[in-house]
Parts: sequence; C-alpha cells; structure tokens
Amino acid sequence: MIPARLAPYAIALILSGIMSFIVSGIATWRALGLIEGFGAAWMGAWSLAWAVAFPTLALFRPLVTKLVMGLVRAG
Repeated sequence: MIPARLAPYAIALILSGIMSFIVSGIATWRALGLIEGFGAAWMGAWSLAWAVAFPTLALFRPLVTKLVMGLVRAG
C-alpha cells in the first residue's frame, strides 16, 4: 500500500495511462490504419504519450482543481 498523501499522484499515473493508451491507439489507427506492426507502432506512441501525459497531469492538477472549484456551487 502507498501512503494516502500520494493518492493524487497514483490517480494521475493510472488516469494518464488509461487516457494516453486510448488516445494514442485512436491516433495511431487514424494515421496508419490497421497495418502489420500496428501494435508495435501503437505501443511506441503510447510510451511517449504516457511519458508526457503523467507529468502534465500531475503538474496541472492543482490548477485545474482550483478552476473547477470556482465553477461549481457548494452543496
């Protein structure tokens, strides 16, 4: 188990992994079609996308949280 204080980073890691996996798969499919070697191309795109997505999500999460809290009503 990880300490509770690391939960936001664990969420960012998992969420960025899932989102980058799906988006890179769609982008790779649109760019190349279902060619031989599609899986390898997708995994290459995903590894780069995840390497960018995780730190981006971790960095911007506090700002986005503040923005959202300004947009919602309490209660």
